[in-house]
Amino acid sequence: TGVQTCALPICPYQRRGVDWLCFLRDAEVGAVLADDMGLGKTLQCLTALRGRALVVAPRSVVDNWAAELSRFRPGLRVSLYHGPDRDLDPRADVTLTTYAVLRLDAAALAEVRWDVAVLDEAQAIKNPDSQTARAAYALTAAWRVALSGTPVENRLDELWSLFHFTHPGLLGGRGDFDEQIGRAHV
Repeated sequence: TGVQTCALPICPYQRRGVDWLCFLRDAEVGAVLADDMGLGKTLQCLTALRGRALVVAPRSVVDNWAAELSRFRPGLRVSLYHGPDRDLDPRADVTLTTYAVLRLDAAALAEVRWDVAVLDEAQAIKNPDSQTARAAYALTAAWRVALSGTPVENRLDELWSLFHFTHPGLLGGRGDFDEQIGRAHV
């Protein structure tokens, strides 16, 4: 279908980011967008969304996602999957949830065949042994995106975890990665 065009008021570097994301989306190749904070990762990502999307974010930014979607993609039906009486809306174009809910409802969220799965503040899965990371890995999606201003904070295996979400198997197993990359660069 080609690269989606966007009429949103975005900067040239954001345009390049959107074009890159759309290219990867169309090829169903995962993406790690690691721009600095405040450079528009959310806007770039929501511009490239197509199909049924799940966005997982810290609770503190879920409302920002809802506001940005309302402002820049008002034609999309957005559903918040949060709270004690949460229920997945199969008609929603974008389902917003938190890392806590992803961990708690891992099985229900993994049952859905998402077109897109986005992890905002993806350093939340930096520990690949955490329940949150395992829940993220279990999601079924044609296209996976990790957004982070700090993709590596302490150790290179944090990068392995992000890529294991966006490109399962690309960097090999953790042990292989640690031996070939992690320990070689200590």
